[in-house]
Amino acid sequence: MPARTPALVAISHGTSSPEGRAAVRGLRDAVGAALARRASTVPSLRLGHVDVEQPDVPATLASLADGEPAVVVPLLLSAGYHVHVDLTEAVEAEAGRPVALGGALGPDDRLVTVLIRRLAEAGIRDDDAVVLAVAGSSDRRAVDDCLDMTARLAAASGRRVSVGFLSAAEPALPDAVAAARADAAIARALDAPGGPFAIPGVSDIPGFPGVPGTNRVTDAAAPRVIIANYLLAPGYFDDLARSAGADVVADPLLLPDAPAPAELVEIVLDRYDAALPTVE
Repeated sequence: MPARTPALVAISHGTSSPEGRAAVRGLRDAVGAALARRASTVPSLRLGHVDVEQPDVPATLASLADGEPAVVVPLLLSAGYHVHVDLTEAVEAEAGRPVALGGALGPDDRLVTVLIRRLAEAGIRDDDAVVLAVAGSSDRRAVDDCLDMTARLAAASGRRVSVGFLSAAEPALPDAVAAARADAAIARALDAPGGPFAIPGVSDIPGFPGVPGTNRVTDAAAPRVIIANYLLAPGYFDDLARSAGADVVADPLLLPDAPAPAELVEIVLDRYDAALPTVE
């Protein structure tokens, strides 16, 4: 590692949402405060973007002092095209300083902790069906990261959790919400008095030997679907998640009017620390 402390260059996706921009700036500020608390030599801190916003990655690196080394930390939840291509190429093209690329924020169990907190804040019930909303990617590695997070959330929460993608991959979030609702309704009906014959409408089918009194539409046959929002901040994808047909949508990981979760700050610092030995 160079004798000079490398800068921490945080790179978000970028968004046109004022709320999303404010939320990401809040994370940057929280990371800066944490850096100041933990070391006598505080590295430079920059925030740039891989898309939508400026400064982009080259301009963000160029804002550092001449020759100042840097670690680029993607503020991205999965390692897809932006990490493996856009950021990798930007780091490799940087000739004016030593630069290393850190890992994406997820998968990470600390993100699961934040997801569970957001679900609790949204008022999750014991019998709600949970769908994890993820941005999606054409890069299979990013999709695998999302499936990994789905499994982690299910294990930590003790619930069945399905996944829905907002772009590029299947199942699309609205389809995942509809499937979760149907599966939960069937499961409740099977557990209800009368068993499978209690499914609403079954004994209304002509010629079906239904059980009298078991075709009532009840609250037990209309489960809620709640979305666990695996998005970094408010923005376009968050808007799509809120229109996907769920009964409740939890907030994303970062909010513009709340402190950045300590877990996210820790992850950013861990990704920075892990990449420091590779700066050359």
